Amino acid sequence: MSAGGAFGGNRGVRPVPPEKGVFPLDHLHECDLEKKEYLACLKSTGFQSEKCRQFSKKYLECRMERNLMAKQDMSELGFRNLDALDTPPDNNGKLEEPSSEPKEKKVAV
Repeated sequence: MSAGGAFGGNRGVRPVPPEKGVFPLDHLHECDLEKKEYLACLKSTGFQSEKCRQFSKKYLECRMERNLMAKQDMSELGFRNLDALDTPPDNNGKLEEPSSEPKEKKVAV
């Protein structure tokens, strides 16, 4: 026989709370617009969440403004300054600026 039973679960072991704690659900639909924009973006991009980060950020900011979740710095939630370029750093540790000149193609002779 199993130790916990089919419906009793694992008796004697205390449940572990979620890392971020408990937050209220949006029963009053205060952030529905932001949620729908995010979900629409996900559907239109084939569920590639990285392309919908700005909508995810708006939704989380809405929840924080309405006390539906604890207020946190967005960088702690995985968001960095969206104004920064998404290019790898060069040897000096600075971001490379995109060149306006077209790159030459090297052709093997």
